[in-house]
Amino acid sequence: MSNIDRVNRIITIPYAGLQSVIFGIMLLSFPLGAYIIFNSDIGKEITYQFPTNGFNIFLGGISFTIPISFEIGDAFILAWIAFLVLFTISFLGPKGSFLRVLSQSMSSGLKNMRENGLVNMISWLSILLLSSEIIDRIQTSFGVIIESPKIQNDLLQFFYLTSSPLTEEIGFRILLIGIPLFLIYSQKTSIVFFLKTLWRPSEYLKITNHKKAIAIIIAVGIFFGVSHIISGNPWSSGKFAQAAISGIIIGWVYVRYGFAPAVLIHWSTNYFIFSYMYFISILTQTSVDNALSSSFSNTLEGIILVVGILSLTIKILDYIENKNRLKIYK
Repeated sequence: MSNIDRVNRIITIPYAGLQSVIFGIMLLSFPLGAYIIFNSDIGKEITYQFPTNGFNIFLGGISFTIPISFEIGDAFILAWIAFLVLFTISFLGPKGSFLRVLSQSMSSGLKNMRENGLVNMISWLSILLLSSEIIDRIQTSFGVIIESPKIQNDLLQFFYLTSSPLTEEIGFRILLIGIPLFLIYSQKTSIVFFLKTLWRPSEYLKITNHKKAIAIIIAVGIFFGVSHIISGNPWSSGKFAQAAISGIIIGWVYVRYGFAPAVLIHWSTNYFIFSYMYFISILTQTSVDNALSSSFSNTLEGIILVVGILSLTIKILDYIENKNRLKIYK
């Protein structure tokens, strides 16, 4: 057994255990989010019946409004169902369910774990949040503070946090990455094949020139970062680096593992985390900012950051192992 295999064996049990904890917390966020929208009073005079004459969407860096009338509760349910479907799809496959893959990993190591969409999603989410934490600490040391957009009503803010992962991932990942990759690498022109490539590019496209694909991912990621500070309700300029790295990571996940894990990473940074923050603010009768520094928030952050360190370690070991294997074959 090589040193890399020994390290993988050591990592397997804590890694699988923490993945299971995050999975359970994610699953519970679904009813919590529904409670916040339909049963809480965080919006005060604004409730789930709040009518709007336009739906704000953010596609490919362009913010515009679709002139349709709806109640935010109805739109929330549609987004909530979409996330639940994507979560279920990722849980079940593509090559084994989340629980089955975790169980098998206990006896056969980490390699089987990488064949489930939800495992990969949690791994890359943790790396994304670890990267964001490092960037934030570096920027703060230089006096660069990240300030979020100000939305006066908490219920409306939670609604926008819920809906944006779908619209932004369709705009940035499918339109700006999926379609260009299809045009560059596809050798078929059928509608069914086109939709399959948008769902999971690396599965259906023969991406032989990886430099082009990586260049597209990086370019769209940088554009994703820029759009956060110039479009719609912009963040402060300090958000650029965080958003750009996040865009690159989500872009890579989209190309490598598909649309479902990519959306769920974005869902996790928005709906998943803030469903707990708003719920804590309701229980403690404090602001969301105070909830973000609560003991639960700090514990959840700590768990995810530990998984991020383990995930990054695994990816580095995989890279070294693959590089050594190529040398042997040569």
